[in-house]
Order: sequence, then C-alpha cells, then structure tokens
Amino acid sequence: MTPEKLLSYNLPLFAGLTASDLSNVQLDASEQKLAPWQTIFDQEDESYDLYFLLSGSLLAVLWTDQGREIVYSRFPIGAYFGELAAFDGTTRSLAVVAKSDARLLTLKRQSFLDLFNTVPQVRQRVTASLVDRIRVLTLRNMEMTTLSVEERVGAYLLRLAAEHGKLGLGSVIEDAPTHAEIAASVGANREMVSRSISKLAKRGVIKSARQRIEILNPEELSREPD
Repeated sequence: MTPEKLLSYNLPLFAGLTASDLSNVQLDASEQKLAPWQTIFDQEDESYDLYFLLSGSLLAVLWTDQGREIVYSRFPIGAYFGELAAFDGTTRSLAVVAKSDARLLTLKRQSFLDLFNTVPQVRQRVTASLVDRIRVLTLRNMEMTTLSVEERVGAYLLRLAAEHGKLGLGSVIEDAPTHAEIAASVGANREMVSRSISKLAKRGVIKSARQRIEILNPEELSREPD
C-alpha cells in the first residue's frame, strides 16, 4: 500500500502526517469486510497484526474460565487495536468480534513496528494511548471494588455520554449498548443492570428505550444513590 493510500483513510493515528513521513516504511496493509458477529481474532490466538476500524462496530471481549463474558470496550471509527500482541509477540489477551457489518484495515506487524520505530508522531501517539489505557483500567478497578452496581452503571453511562459528546441536557445516545453489554462491562448481571437503569429513569436522570438513552440530568449520573 502506498503512503498516499494509507493517508486517504484519514485515520487519527496518522493525522497531520505526509506521504514523505511514511516513505521509508514498507506498508503491508489490506482491507477486509466482516459480517455481524464474525470474529477478527480470538482470545489466545497467535496473530500479531494491527487493525483499524473503518466502518461498523466492534466489541473486545474476554471469556473467563467459567464461561463468563466481560466486555472491555467498543471501538470508535478510526480506532486501532491489536498493538499489544504486535509489540510483544504473545497471544491475544482478548477476542474482538464484529457487532455489525464492518470494514477493517489490517496493517501487518512488521509495518506497524517500523512505523513506531521510525515515525516520531506515531510513536508518541501510541505511547500516549497506552498510558491513557492504564489510567482507565486503574479507574475501572477502583470502581469495581468500591462502587455499587447502580453507581457503576451511572459512571459507565457518564463515560459513554462523554465519549459520544452527549453530556448536554436532553442529549440522545443512539445505538447504545444493550443491558447485557453494560452488565458485562461493569461486572454485574443483566437483571441488576436493568434494575439500575429503571432506578435512574425513575429519578429523572435518563430516559431509556431500546438501544437509545436520553441524558436528562448528567450531573445526577455521578451522584451517589440514596
């Protein structure tokens, strides 16, 4: 793939770069299309390439030894994933599956490593992303050990609204996660999440419909329940 073609995707990782910035790297990349619930890679797979989400929606999932599903993240358009295995050459720690029809750009491991080692902007952005992920995981661990399920659901919805730029009064999040997805993300079961969502709705904090959440009172999302 030529540098010009890679830059034409307008991926955030390469924002502001020029073709000459990438000219010293052999870019081995290709597109692929996915059907809903098709697996990109599975937990413990021996694959080491980097992926970019061009369209559609994905989920990163971990299955415990007991068969429990834990949802780690949803990916925004343009996001990349798979860099940990690309760095250390170990098996995948999570599975990533398509939630809908999706289109990906696959960048071969050696091309990614060459970009990281030769293009300072790429190295800085990837490093900053890894640091941010560590901080997020630290916060999530604190929430899991100190907050009730209702508080964790409120914190999750607050983050979701912020990620979508929907923190304003009356903002609506379309294609919102299902109760099962939220439960897998906050360490609860679907019934507990459904009860928490109902309580938040009764308090006038949100209005919830099928995969649609209206934020009625963003400040109340972070308030401890009575």
